[in-house]
Amino acid sequence: MDYTQVLLRPVVSEKANEAKEESGHVAFFVHPKANKVEVKKAVETVFGVKVMTVNMVNRKPLSKSRFGRSVGKISGYKKAYVK
Repeated sequence: MDYTQVLLRPVVSEKANEAKEESGHVAFFVHPKANKVEVKKAVETVFGVKVMTVNMVNRKPLSKSRFGRSVGKISGYKKAYVK
């Protein structure tokens, strides 16, 4: 998989900013089929830095319900925390 397909976009949230300030982790939304090795290579080629660790978080899609009925879904995603 090409590195342009692995990294989708950076995560912009309070939790991601706090992780960046405290421990130096940067969070990215990544392709659902990407693994740690592919994420490491993509970050190193794009930003020209040495990656120490990669931690992955996979959230499954959830069904959204209202009054006991299913009215939609919350899409799943895969995140990578890179140090």
